[in-house]
Amino acid sequence: DSLLLDVATESVYDWVSAYGFALGYLGSALLFSVNVWMVSSPETFGFSSQVEAIRFAFLMVAVWWALFTIPLLLWVHPRASEAPAGHRLRSVIAGSLRELIDTVRDARARRDVWLFLVAYWLYIDGVYTIIKMAVDFGSSIGLAAEGLITAILVTNFVGFPAALLFGVLGQRIGARTGLYIALSVYIVATTSAVFITTQAQFFALAVAIGIVQGGVQSLSRSLYARLIPSHATAKYFGFYNMLGKFAAILGPVLTGTVALVTGSQRIGILSILLLFVAGLLLLRRVSLLPAASPA
Repeated sequence: DSLLLDVATESVYDWVSAYGFALGYLGSALLFSVNVWMVSSPETFGFSSQVEAIRFAFLMVAVWWALFTIPLLLWVHPRASEAPAGHRLRSVIAGSLRELIDTVRDARARRDVWLFLVAYWLYIDGVYTIIKMAVDFGSSIGLAAEGLITAILVTNFVGFPAALLFGVLGQRIGARTGLYIALSVYIVATTSAVFITTQAQFFALAVAIGIVQGGVQSLSRSLYARLIPSHATAKYFGFYNMLGKFAAILGPVLTGTVALVTGSQRIGILSILLLFVAGLLLLRRVSLLPAASPA
């Protein structure tokens, strides 16, 4: 993520960030489509069973990663960074922990950076909760495995042009306004999920999520890139990604607790609205002035 600042100027952060996520969605959709075809019809590809096809799918993913890492290794040249003081494991771990603590202190001293990080943690938790729980929710309303796989593919294929669209929106109306739109769609989609009863409705919801999922991810990255100090992008994006890894914790706990208390999984899903609304309200308080050094 921090490479965004090495390969693009600020004026095109939104577009380049969106292009990256769009191609990511396209790549995942294409490879996943082939893998699903292999597993559903192994004899077509010369495999003796689905298990053999699944094993080969893992190998294809490894080759895919290796292949598309080559352009990054050959042609992307990040700014030089200071070499670590020591290379022993203990030194690396201790140094990493110290840097994490320093980053947290520095981020808290920068009001807008800290507000954005808290807002991001809340609303991205809602996004990832929906991603993780979509299959379970679809199963609970009676969708077959084939229908769920189709919905996943639909989300990824729709995510390709939609992410590009949000890149254009970010350039024209601003990344934060684009995030307002995307989060508002999430709020409507989450509310609509309560009333879903058919496969067609689930697919419509998958399309809606696909339209805004890449937009939230790409515009969050480009907005954050404008807020952080340019001399410390790697550590700030490291912290940003750590928050992303800690996402989908509040959401499942919230939905599970509400579902347990009310006896309804649908009402449990509705509780995710709290994460989107709280994140959106905090995002409104973020000033978009350039990052300044804390006093």
